[in-house]
Amino acid sequence: MKIRQWTMAAIWLTSLMVAHAQEAETFSIATLNVDGLPQKILVAKVNPDGPGGGGSVRIGRYLQKRGYDMVFMQEDFNYHEELTVPLEDDYQMDSWTGDLGVDGRQIDFLHLQNHRFECDGLMGAWKNGITLTSTSRTPWAANFGKFSHALDEMVTKGFRRYELTLTGGQRIVVYNMHMDAGDTADEREGKDSLDRNARLKQWNQLRDDILTHLDTCSVIVVGDLNSYYCRDQIKSNFIDEIDATGRAKVYDAWVELQNNGKYPDPIDGIVCCETDGNILESGEVLDKVLYINPTNGTGIHAVSYKLDTTDYQHDGKMLGDHYPVSVTFQIGGGKPTGIETVKNEELRVKNYYDLQGRRVDGHARGIVIERNGEQTHKRIIK
Repeated sequence: MKIRQWTMAAIWLTSLMVAHAQEAETFSIATLNVDGLPQKILVAKVNPDGPGGGGSVRIGRYLQKRGYDMVFMQEDFNYHEELTVPLEDDYQMDSWTGDLGVDGRQIDFLHLQNHRFECDGLMGAWKNGITLTSTSRTPWAANFGKFSHALDEMVTKGFRRYELTLTGGQRIVVYNMHMDAGDTADEREGKDSLDRNARLKQWNQLRDDILTHLDTCSVIVVGDLNSYYCRDQIKSNFIDEIDATGRAKVYDAWVELQNNGKYPDPIDGIVCCETDGNILESGEVLDKVLYINPTNGTGIHAVSYKLDTTDYQHDGKMLGDHYPVSVTFQIGGGKPTGIETVKNEELRVKNYYDLQGRRVDGHARGIVIERNGEQTHKRIIK
């Protein structure tokens, strides 16, 4: 009788987990500052070491080869065509808001302090089969730096909000953005309080917009956030505030998968992402992927995180001034269990074992432990 009860329980558990596995869908998302500022405007050098047209083509080819399901870019200014031509066959793309050129524009050079380019430099691309339901563009209410501090007030920075339907029919919301930058020397000396204050206002504006539109869809926040947990009040003003509403829970993919679930301590004025000048995958970077699960929604979970410091190069140099950050998510099917779902014909298995640890032959379906040499894998066989 006990054996029969164990058998029935195993069959029930197998059916339940297979059903969950069938509902699950995975997708990848990448964020990348493509360094598309012009190398110069008129006679002024703006980005002399930037990738330019040729480098932007290489960035586009890199993204096409990587085949991310969704890519969200920042600083897509003067080399948009070179960047996006390699993506045209496989992706649908957002509207481009223009470059930072002065040709043909009515610019009052005597009063440049009053001029602001209308472009935001943001761009989204999603693979064919993913559907865009709606999108909106919102400028930041606060910036700092007109002729210094990264010239943030010269461009209409802000965020874009996308409602997308994945190939499996699940709906998600994505926010893509570029927050205020600062002067590197000021940051290292802890003299960047005005930049950090502008970013704090931007985090608050983003938080309020997310809560205003929050429904049952999971939300992903990506971009060049120019923020470190060790110098910006991200956790207390954004993450904790959203969590405290009881309507949703916020996660950071890097924190979850690279930093053992621990947020860095806020140490004012100190940047903690680099070791001896080298960016580490385990270290914090300015480009982030956060995600928000509503309490009454399906929920998504980050299953992998990658900062590509190896392949994002040409002739030994970075293609741009940021490395791409990519995250693979699972949506539906419950939280990842570490059990892989495969088709029976895909296996090359030496031994199968039942729930009592006895070796058996001929398993066609169910939860099995596959032992192949020194490695053991738990798998659902469909």
